[in-house]
Amino acid sequence: MANNKSAKATEEQLEYAALLNIGMKLGMLMLLVTFAMYVFGIAAPQVPVEKLPHYWTMSVSEYTAEAGVKTGWGWLSSIGKGDFMNFIGIAFLSGVTIVCYLRIIPTLLKKGDRVYAVLAALEVLILTLAASGILKSGH
Repeated sequence: MANNKSAKATEEQLEYAALLNIGMKLGMLMLLVTFAMYVFGIAAPQVPVEKLPHYWTMSVSEYTAEAGVKTGWGWLSSIGKGDFMNFIGIAFLSGVTIVCYLRIIPTLLKKGDRVYAVLAALEVLILTLAASGILKSGH
């Protein structure tokens, strides 16, 4: 038989969700605005659209060398170019989770949930290190 008890969200879950909702909407707006700036030619691209088919068959290392595109956080040096502006929204959306975890740590501590507060703090640390490029894998 089905259980009629309904689950209720905790205070920290509601705080996290509320902030995530705002962050998602802001990030989507950033993506729409920067994409429109690229599509309508308001911001010139670093790599001209007509040259894109030339680069499609290249390896990443060949493409970055020939097109003058930087890897990692190097995209920040091209932030004024239409084809790199959309990275603003992507980076923002990637960071929203970190902000959400930071938001709930005080609530967890107030409730005496020290283990969850430490886990949330560790999550912030790991995500921040990963985003910074300090933690790397591969070549």
